[in-house]
Amino acid sequence: MRKNTIPIYNLELTKLAFLNKQTKYTISLSFATVFFQLYCYAQQTVKQDSSNIRVKNFSEDLPEKYSGSDFDYVTNDSGGTNLLQEILAKFFRWLGDVFGIDTSWIDPKILEYIVYGIFAVIIIYLIVKYLLDAPVNAVFTKSDRKIEGINFTEETIEKVDFDKLIQKAVKEHDYRIAVRYLYLKSLQLLSSKRIIDWHFDKTNAEYQSEIQNPETKDFFKKVSYIYDYVWYGEFQIDEADYKKTAYNFDKLNQSIK
Repeated sequence: MRKNTIPIYNLELTKLAFLNKQTKYTISLSFATVFFQLYCYAQQTVKQDSSNIRVKNFSEDLPEKYSGSDFDYVTNDSGGTNLLQEILAKFFRWLGDVFGIDTSWIDPKILEYIVYGIFAVIIIYLIVKYLLDAPVNAVFTKSDRKIEGINFTEETIEKVDFDKLIQKAVKEHDYRIAVRYLYLKSLQLLSSKRIIDWHFDKTNAEYQSEIQNPETKDFFKKVSYIYDYVWYGEFQIDEADYKKTAYNFDKLNQSIK
C-alpha cells in the first residue's frame, strides 16, 4: 500500500511544476506583446492637419449694438421714470430733432436733480433777500403807505412838509412816528437830489445800492438799521434815544450833495 502512494505523489508534483512553467510563459508573452505594440505606436509619425480653418471676425459696431438699456444687467431701475423725467426727456428729444443734435447721452434723472436744485436756489434767494430787506415781523404786518392822512405816492412825497410832521410828533412824545418821518424826509432829500429813484415798494437795500457816495451810503445803511428796529420792530424809544437817532439822520442829510 505504501509503495503505490509515492509514485502518485510524485506525479502530482510533476503536473504542478509544468503548470507553473506554463503560467510564467503566458505572462511573459503578454508583457512582450504589450511592449511591442507600444513601441510600434511610438514610431508612428503624426499627420499634419491640412483642413481649412475659417476665421470669423466680429463686426466693429458690436459694442454700440449691445450697449443700450435693454442690455444693461447692472443698473437696477425698478422705480421707472416719473412725470418730470418724461417731460424733460421729451423736451430734449424735441431739441435734438429741431437742431439735429444727439441728445441721447442726456440722463433725465440728472436733469431732474438740476431742476430741483435750481428751484431750491431760487427759493433760498427769495427768502434771504426778503429777510435782509425787511425785518422778520414785517411778514405779519402791512406796509404803512398812509400816515396822518397822507398817502405817500410818487406824486406826493416831494410835496410833504416832513419838518412840520416831525415837530408835531415830538411835541406829542410820539418818538416812534417821529423816527418814521425822519426816515421819509431823508428819502425825500435823496430823491430830490436824483441820488435815488424813490418808490413806496422799494426796500432799504435797493435804495442803498443806488447811492454812489461811500459816506452817504454808510450813513444811510446805519439809519436804515435804526429805522427798521424802531418802526418795524415796534420798539418804543424815549426822548434821549430819539435825540441820538435824530443826530444820525442829520449826519446823513448833511452828506447828501
